Amino acid sequence: MNPPSSISLPSLSSGQTVAHVLQKNLICCEPQTSVQQAASLMRQHNISCILVKKNELILGIWTESDCKKLDLSAPSVLHQPVSQVMSCPVLSVPDRCSISEAAALMKQKNIRRLLVTDTMHQAIGIVTQTDLIHQQPLEHYLMLRDISSILVELPLSLQSELTVAQAAILMQQTQRDAAIVRFEHSGADAEYGIVTERDLVHFVATERTLCTLAEVATRPLLTLPLRSSLLQAVRLLREQGFRHLGVTDSYGQPVGLLSHNHILLNMEHLYISELKAALQARDKALRTSESSLRLAYKVIEASHDAVMITDARGIIQSVNPSFCKLTGYSADEALGQTPSLLSSGQHDQLFYQQMWQGLQQQGYWQGEIWNKRKNGEIYPEWLSISAVRNDQGAINQYAAIFSDITERKKREQKIHELAYFDELTGLANRRLFQDRLEQALANAKRHHHQLAVLFLDLDLFKRINDTLGHQAGDEALRQVAKRLQKASRAGESVARLGGDEFTMLVPECEAKEEIVKLAQRIVAQFELPFQIQQNELALTTSVGISIYPQHGHTASELLKCADAAMYQAKESGRNNYSIYNSSLGQRHDQALQLEQALRKALSQQQLQVHYQPKVELKTGQLHSLEALVRWKDQELGQVAPADFIPIAETLGLIHQLGQQVLRQVCHQLQQWGPLAVPVAVNISAKELADPQFLSQLKQILAESEVDPQLLELEITESCLLPERAAETQRVLQKLRQLGIRLAIDDFGTGYSSLSYLRHLPINCLKIDRSFIKTLPDNTNDRQITSAIIAMANAMGLDVIAEGVESQAQQEFLLSAGCQFGQGYWFGKAVDQSNILHLLRQAKQYPIRQGKVLITA
Repeated sequence: MNPPSSISLPSLSSGQTVAHVLQKNLICCEPQTSVQQAASLMRQHNISCILVKKNELILGIWTESDCKKLDLSAPSVLHQPVSQVMSCPVLSVPDRCSISEAAALMKQKNIRRLLVTDTMHQAIGIVTQTDLIHQQPLEHYLMLRDISSILVELPLSLQSELTVAQAAILMQQTQRDAAIVRFEHSGADAEYGIVTERDLVHFVATERTLCTLAEVATRPLLTLPLRSSLLQAVRLLREQGFRHLGVTDSYGQPVGLLSHNHILLNMEHLYISELKAALQARDKALRTSESSLRLAYKVIEASHDAVMITDARGIIQSVNPSFCKLTGYSADEALGQTPSLLSSGQHDQLFYQQMWQGLQQQGYWQGEIWNKRKNGEIYPEWLSISAVRNDQGAINQYAAIFSDITERKKREQKIHELAYFDELTGLANRRLFQDRLEQALANAKRHHHQLAVLFLDLDLFKRINDTLGHQAGDEALRQVAKRLQKASRAGESVARLGGDEFTMLVPECEAKEEIVKLAQRIVAQFELPFQIQQNELALTTSVGISIYPQHGHTASELLKCADAAMYQAKESGRNNYSIYNSSLGQRHDQALQLEQALRKALSQQQLQVHYQPKVELKTGQLHSLEALVRWKDQELGQVAPADFIPIAETLGLIHQLGQQVLRQVCHQLQQWGPLAVPVAVNISAKELADPQFLSQLKQILAESEVDPQLLELEITESCLLPERAAETQRVLQKLRQLGIRLAIDDFGTGYSSLSYLRHLPINCLKIDRSFIKTLPDNTNDRQITSAIIAMANAMGLDVIAEGVESQAQQEFLLSAGCQFGQGYWFGKAVDQSNILHLLRQAKQYPIRQGKVLITA
């Protein structure tokens, strides 16, 4: 294209070279330096990059931007040599290079820093985009412009629960150098913070990559309103030493992040104004500043954005190479045509009328538009048009700059999908469902109609992941999503909250019967088997229902009630639905309160061990003790083991509970010294199946220096399932090899095979209290008890009867051949101080039969 009149760019002065603004403090490291060490150096010197150098030869550069490319979820990545992740070669410019040329090169290569060399080609410093911003007189260009005049992409918004490693992945995927962090607060507006590439370097340096953003994000977010001036923004960034600034709308909500990069990119839009001034003063500029003319021509020719100049009638007079590359039309094909050559047909006549009206009145128009390439491809572009007026104020020409924003639109769409849709199933996610529910509630309150929330959880879904793998589980979830959408009707919203939990919103319903039919329709969708990896699987679902306004007036109340109703459906046998009622909600609240209290009790080690004596029935001599866990909560009072132990099993806390009991018992045995007698501890099936159980038990014994023969482990018959026979036998053999005694607890209530018991290294059978309770009057229980005792004696096993509460029971058991007894007839479970008194007495006197020696 023909060069326009002279253009000077004071913001990127051609009179200055990079030697005036470079940073001379070059920090280098060896190629074998680890990533973590390199990050530590960058943090120590507060720099954005580090050079990798060997024998005075610069091999590459590692920058903040490179840091987000790492898989920070893998600890090993922090210890690999920096040479494996550095960028190379390092782009450099001579110190005599002008600032404008350096800025153009940065944009062309999409980088933020250049190495500066002297006449001997030796590195003497680094120049960055920040240097160009802070060292140049930008006030002339920024004073009258506000932030809204810059094209700022939608911000990447991340939840504070994400880890630093997850944030780095999303920043890399969306090509962002910073992200807004959202902190949710109950009953209040959300708070915002920020995490940047520089933060990632700091986290790598301190090995905190698995921390959540809530722990490490900088907050509050430094912000300015959208209508603030660019000069105010640049000064604030300079004063605070930041590279990013949040931009808020009129409601105070973040709508963008402004960075130095955006300001530099905006300089290209300023070229239009410079071009207009140059065209108005063409004759004078040609006589006085040929160098400015060449600079303007070079800027336009080298620009990655397309430039098009038309006359006052809209006839194209000039285009640059980027125009030809972007549109597919050569300069010869475009010259003499009008911009309608690029019309996509996506905009109506009114759109163009308003555009030209704005140009006539304001002399400037900027916005998003859809255009068409020569090959017919439709694409989105960001277009800026300026009117060029003569000395009399009449429009002589129009100058347009535009760029393809297809990739930006894709990133925006990706961010929107990540924020509002479940990536696996394509359904709405929790956030979008919450928004839809809030809107539906507002509409229901305004028009006084009902709405319903259905909460769905797949029954026994974990078995699919455990047996067929997570890929099969993911495929099952996708098929479930399709069936739920099939069961829903127009206007009803289906969402996946996470895991195997789904919800359905019915924004308007007339009667409960309508919702019941929908729930039945959903359950019916699961009657046909699912085809997963060439396997035919049966899946069912439990559905909980809450209805506005009967069951709640807020989104959280309705979801909570539907969740509680879903658990009621599971308790009713699964593959069913349940409608919320108040008593159900009360039980749900009590269970939640108990769960939270148990977690707190375990974390603060509030559970205590009490001990109940086991005696020889013949002599009354103390034989051993059984450790029984007790819990007294400040708010709930005394909580029965039958209430909290099943919850510990369900929540996966039984391992932690069992470890605390074992540690207390072994510590107590150590303190008792010569008074110590064997103590039995109950072990659940889940604990016994834990691969770490043996090693943890050995560690406890070693720490307490307790003789393993003083420890007896009681296991229930549920631990002896045939499908785990080989593994169970192996673990029990190793326990016996340690010297630990083994007992079968509650014998007679399970399904143990007697032939299987013969091969297990057990020492003792405990007859369940349910058989002892009615002795000696109940004939059936007398026969069962006598048979168990005879069988155990024949196998050479000790026999202990639980729940002995009378002299008649003791006498019958003794006559039947039972050696030991345990129950209130001999003593209740007591705390550590009282049991010590019992141990001292037992050395001199037998436990008196027929009386309780120590009461609880």
